[in-house]
Amino acid sequence: MPEKQRIVVKIGSQVLCDPEGALNREVMASLVGQMAELARAGHQLLLVSSGAVAAGSGIARERIGKISDPVARKQVLAAIGQVRLMETYRALFDEHGLTVAQVLTSKSDFQTRRHYLNMRGCIEALLAAGIVPVVNENDVVAITELMFTDNDELAGLLAGMVNADLLCLLSTVPGVYEGDPDDPTSRYIDTWDPGRHQLEDVVQRGTSRLGRGGMHSKLAIALKTAKLGTDVVIADGADPRVLPKVVGAERAGTRFPAAGEASSAKRWLASADGHATGSVTVNAGAEAALLDRTRLASLLPVGVSGVDGDFSAGDVIRILGEDGRVLGCGRARYDHEEARRVMGQRGQKPLIHYDYLYLLN
Repeated sequence: MPEKQRIVVKIGSQVLCDPEGALNREVMASLVGQMAELARAGHQLLLVSSGAVAAGSGIARERIGKISDPVARKQVLAAIGQVRLMETYRALFDEHGLTVAQVLTSKSDFQTRRHYLNMRGCIEALLAAGIVPVVNENDVVAITELMFTDNDELAGLLAGMVNADLLCLLSTVPGVYEGDPDDPTSRYIDTWDPGRHQLEDVVQRGTSRLGRGGMHSKLAIALKTAKLGTDVVIADGADPRVLPKVVGAERAGTRFPAAGEASSAKRWLASADGHATGSVTVNAGAEAALLDRTRLASLLPVGVSGVDGDFSAGDVIRILGEDGRVLGCGRARYDHEEARRVMGQRGQKPLIHYDYLYLLN
């Protein structure tokens, strides 16, 4: 085994459940055994597990039919299935002498710096104690506006939060195919090369019946997470040795090498870019300065040509180019009123300091 790593493992519904929605205990036992092997080697494990809603549907299918509201039906399924899912994990990890902890989260936990740091503190304490956090979206209280796209997104955000060395996205395919997966001549990509491979060229949009996610989502999350400094692998969760292979750098799945290193603040901003409270538009000169990789530039009021929305100092706001493109986001130093007052002026303190600035490209 290589040096000790912090590893986030995400297991999707199709890996965990059979077509009827029941939990596949044999597959779960195999994956838990592999994680236990990694834990004994000194690695820290954080598990992001789908399957609560699917497991719930496998348990109470007849009773659920009496609930007409689709939102309430999903909440009930999640509440029922989460109990079965966690009890199964508890029993399986206990066989290897490992303790698990349940962590339910929602997208709102990533919105403010305070909530973000509180959750990170809890997970860091669990990892330090040798406890395996099992994280899932809190579907019982989640609403559409504050739902993760899927658990791939949640896993990517958590990898950034805990500064993980490796993110393993386990699916039902051996990796990202260069062509149509149904074509027997199509092969999967061993190592993603940004110079050769483009997201839209190699994957079709779509979701599975048991989960919200699809390969398009996995690939987008993999690229974003690698950019923030974490290696990512998309691999087949049915492979009985998939995790030791991935950690041991053996051929398994499609690997996305870490492309850089990001600070804790920038990792938080990367998780917060989907729920900014306002936006500013910058002129061409400011855009060029921000995107210039040879310099570290803050966003100064002189480069701002428009302010939109009501935000407070400390809120996350989007940065837009003159053509409306989203360039990134950052933590506002001023509220919206002060930002409008100093907009276009020289000699003012940065509206967004470089340390709290996250750019998409």
